[in-house]
Amino acid sequence: MLLSYLLGEFEHEAASTRRLLQAVPQKDLSYKPSPISWSMGELAQHIATIYHWYVGTFTQEVYDITADTLERGDPNDIEATLELFERNVVEARAALYSITEESLQQIWTLKAGEHTILGPMPRGIVARGFLFNHLYHHRGELVVHLRATGNKVPGMYGPTYEDSRPAKAAE
Repeated sequence: MLLSYLLGEFEHEAASTRRLLQAVPQKDLSYKPSPISWSMGELAQHIATIYHWYVGTFTQEVYDITADTLERGDPNDIEATLELFERNVVEARAALYSITEESLQQIWTLKAGEHTILGPMPRGIVARGFLFNHLYHHRGELVVHLRATGNKVPGMYGPTYEDSRPAKAAE
């Protein structure tokens, strides 16, 4: 039963992520709200990259992220990021649809070489935290980047604040 919920959530949220990434304008990719923040382009690319991690999470017991050779392209090219996103969603979907309820209970670990980053813990918990919740966190950051640069934010869970406000009459 948990798996069917994850599958449904994945499909809904991938569509929302697509709308959000499509709202990122090329002209604002270098925007950073602070010196230690990622640029809008780097953040968008990271969001697209998270979908790649579904494969390592659902097909390996130990996922060594340093051994992963994902070609990301230029974070200053929103079209490259959108292409990366679309490729990764296809792979993520295949990995997610290949698992079973029982495999969500299997122990999983994330490593960077010899260093353990996450786990060992059940794969289902990893799916919620490392994949789904991690993605939502960064999407929220991207919404802030978009608003800070005066860009329209797409509705993902109904109308946005801006869409729900009455239009102001032209003066």
